[in-house]
Amino acid sequence: MSVRELVVLGTSSAVPTRRRNHNGYFLRWGDQGVLFDPGEGTQRQMRFAGLAAGDITRICVTHFHGDHSLGLPGTIQRISRDRVPHTVRVAYPGAGEEYWRRLRHATSFHDTDVVLPQPVGGSGSCPVGEGEPFTVTALPLRHSLPAYGYRLAEPDGWRMLPERLDHFGVRGPDVSRLLREGSLVLGDGRVVDLADCAEPRPGQVFAFVMDTGVCAQAVELARGADMLVIESTYLDSEEELAERYGHLTARQAGRIAAQAGVRLLVLTHLSERYEEDEEERFVAQAGEEFDGSVVLAADLDRIPLPARR
Repeated sequence: MSVRELVVLGTSSAVPTRRRNHNGYFLRWGDQGVLFDPGEGTQRQMRFAGLAAGDITRICVTHFHGDHSLGLPGTIQRISRDRVPHTVRVAYPGAGEEYWRRLRHATSFHDTDVVLPQPVGGSGSCPVGEGEPFTVTALPLRHSLPAYGYRLAEPDGWRMLPERLDHFGVRGPDVSRLLREGSLVLGDGRVVDLADCAEPRPGQVFAFVMDTGVCAQAVELARGADMLVIESTYLDSEEELAERYGHLTARQAGRIAAQAGVRLLVLTHLSERYEEDEEERFVAQAGEEFDGSVVLAADLDRIPLPARR
């Protein structure tokens, strides 16, 4: 089983703190590496986390506020400096094209042609890259400027049942053939279908929802997700501020996770106003709405995706 984990690079909101860097999240999915919302300091945090520019195969930017995108110039220049040989697809809101162009060419450097922009707009999927084992869906969120959340979904598959394979006498290379072709003719002329020897296995789903107010699209992105990474900028006491600025409270994030049937909820993007001794309240307030597993992300955490169902 390939490694599938979230490497947390930064967890603060607009202002970094002594303990929390600007945003940055790296999803390792086997041989694929998806960097979400690289804020300032992303390169340094990657060094601390043992990640290299060559590990990045895709970048997803939710919106062009600085704490979610000011790390782009350095990251792209590092991709060039390290001579990354593979294509790196970059999804971002198409409505922010002018900001993408400024950040893409913010300073002078030896440019690279491996960075492939994929602006998103409306609702739909990004083109799948070579070797990507998942689809990437982008949906608009509710913020003060165009913002999108992302959903990575692996195709559903099959789980082979050894006792059923033994019952039908399917062994060796015939097991792979049955999985590949969907049916098999046995030596005695009987036809065995894949459903006779296997059960459906849902593909894994990862959802990433940053700056947004409460909206239906946040629930849709998170529907049935094995892991939901979501902003929880405020506690209940600042719910009015959350509404004013297009953000979520921890409780609202928990409610979205509950409505969507999420397995693991990862809270992040905390306002700098909160001290360390207040942080347990984020998990507590989200947990009053969501009865699944809740994690409050910290910089340089490594959080495994839950095992397949």
